[in-house]
Amino acid sequence: MLDVSKESVVRMTDKEIIIQLYRDENIAMVQKNLSRLNEILAPTMKLTHMTGYVQSKLEWIDQIQNEEMQYFASKEDTIKAIQIEGNRASLIGQNQVQARIWGGGTHTWRLQMQMFYEKKNGDWVISAQKASTY
Repeated sequence: MLDVSKESVVRMTDKEIIIQLYRDENIAMVQKNLSRLNEILAPTMKLTHMTGYVQSKLEWIDQIQNEEMQYFASKEDTIKAIQIEGNRASLIGQNQVQARIWGGGTHTWRLQMQMFYEKKNGDWVISAQKASTY
């Protein structure tokens, strides 16, 4: 029988947490897991699209729910430029994302996301995102 005590539970480092949040967001977009997106995104999160359009968290989640934005697949290529300074962090993630956005055709974008995080009440959340291509 395996004895697992609180002392033996491995805690993730801040770096591991922010990387996992990035991955969780990509999975949640594809699975249309709106409750997970709501958990990991700060209430004031802003997403700046490739077009320059700045979208609020609520609008983005609403458009995923209403299928104005449909994400079909996301394949991670790399995560880089991880920076952690106190209660703020950032990274750059590059994924190949298959999606249909705002009624256009289905495309696969080489999507680079500059992710920004804040640690609030001991928990990391995604506070802003800026999309471009690579």
